[in-house]
Amino acid sequence: MQTTRFEHPLNEKVRIYLRLEYLLLQIHHAHDSDDPWQYQVFFRALFDILDILDQVQVKSELAKDLDKQQLQIKQWLNVDGVDQTAVLALLDQIRSVHHSLISSPRLGQHLREDRFLAGIKQRFSLPGGSCCFDLPTLHHWLHLPFERKQADMTAWSSQLQPMARALQLWLKVTRESGQFKPRVARNGFFQHDAENASLLRLQVCPSYGVYPMISGHRSRFAVRFLPFDEGQTAAGNPVAECIEFTLAIC
Repeated sequence: MQTTRFEHPLNEKVRIYLRLEYLLLQIHHAHDSDDPWQYQVFFRALFDILDILDQVQVKSELAKDLDKQQLQIKQWLNVDGVDQTAVLALLDQIRSVHHSLISSPRLGQHLREDRFLAGIKQRFSLPGGSCCFDLPTLHHWLHLPFERKQADMTAWSSQLQPMARALQLWLKVTRESGQFKPRVARNGFFQHDAENASLLRLQVCPSYGVYPMISGHRSRFAVRFLPFDEGQTAAGNPVAECIEFTLAIC
């Protein structure tokens, strides 16, 4: 059965992590594309990441979260039936990305010092500010050989790799800590406890014609399914009175 997956953070820190992951995926996609308009996506995502790094101490917070995750995983070594080899390999991987993260310079520092990026960043915050008459330097760069642009984007994105690898691993382990279980929302509403959880993952069939609005924190959360089309209500739709979905609490 086809499903649509939604994720919802249960604290502000995970909210930042998911936003960074979203922006890093945009950079990766734009980097590998030969569509000239994807360069706009690349720069906007890059500058959004720098803005987040200026506001939040991502490096120290992520390092602390990897430490906590490592301590939790070490407890699995004392559980019967657990694949010890897999646990030890995961611990080695966490230690590796943690060391790479803490030994790296300030996140994004070289990007902030790059004259070309600094010269175009401010204009990207203006509506349509990346036009050729606003940014002739960007217009010139866009007409450089493809290999030169690829090399530049590789150099810029590599500055974020220690953070990207650490973030990817932390989110992967966090997501895998929760298993999807079947749930039912009656009259479009569901609530449940979420003791010390960080992330909710929800899958629902699009044929219901609804999307979830999720609210909550680390101890409790609520899901209300709302109709995508105006003039309908989930509770008033016989098909949607009992909405079956799957939920993972991570």
